[in-house]
Amino acid sequence: MNSTTIFTAPKLVVLDGHATNPGDLSWDAFHALANCRIHERTTTSEIIARAHDAEFILTNKAPLTADTLARLPKLRYIGVLATGTNVVDVPAARARGICVTNIPGYGTRSVAQHTLALILEATNHVGLHAAGVREGAWSRSSDWCYWQKPLVELDGLTLGIVGYGSIGRQVAALARAFGMKIVATSRSASTRVSDGVTFLSLERLLADSDIVSLHCPLTDDTRHLINSASLARMKPTALLINTSRGPLISEADLVEALHHHRIAGAALDVLSAEPPPPANPLLAAPNCLVTPHQAWATRAARQRLLDIAAANVRAFLSGHPQNTVGG
Repeated sequence: MNSTTIFTAPKLVVLDGHATNPGDLSWDAFHALANCRIHERTTTSEIIARAHDAEFILTNKAPLTADTLARLPKLRYIGVLATGTNVVDVPAARARGICVTNIPGYGTRSVAQHTLALILEATNHVGLHAAGVREGAWSRSSDWCYWQKPLVELDGLTLGIVGYGSIGRQVAALARAFGMKIVATSRSASTRVSDGVTFLSLERLLADSDIVSLHCPLTDDTRHLINSASLARMKPTALLINTSRGPLISEADLVEALHHHRIAGAALDVLSAEPPPPANPLLAAPNCLVTPHQAWATRAARQRLLDIAAANVRAFLSGHPQNTVGG
């Protein structure tokens, strides 16, 4: 008598898929691997009801705390749809035998590109002037050209990169094409010169740089790395760029520095609370550009993210997990 083994696909729940895939990409790779339920967004209070029988969870920002994990008895895999894993209590997951994976490297080129876009907007003011032309300012001009703010040439300026990982290195490569000098600080590099990059202490980098760009992870050591003391070390003509994590900056100290013209300006893609409350003073601070945490979100980067996320699930199912977090 022949017996047939019936394969039952694992239950996979995507808690907040909209930001990664608002409809221009496909979830087909995940449907081929599991019995999927995909939610655009999930509040904290909805997690248990939606994932109570899930064996696999994919999350971007929906938090998976120790208390939540204790109420998900079937869960054996968490795939974070991002590089950072602070939304998951990783030690609690590990204690319960739950594998946690992340998506490294998917957005390196896109984030670097956005970093340069912020630098260029802060120095050439393309958006400002294009809006002025649309509103008729050029047509009303007495001259054949005009500019509302000084235009700054990047060639010869010093770019200070705080955190010289893959994104920091890609930003350096792009900045070199504009003729910029590169200095950097990194946990893994002492004071030295390598590949045309001079490694400095953070204090020296802040003092020497015309533009400071943040590319380091958020840890207890880097939280509020940029504060009143570090801002005071910067040149009054310097710009501050952040496409990394909002809490790297003390927002109250940055607002004060901008209002008192202690630095020339800031361009930020991340804030401490996202979306920000309307009263966040950085939204109205002088010489401050804010974009809505979109540096990572090119279509190419989001497709890479989904490809890697599917590969992570596939690897786990095959017994050889990859991109694991927390041991």
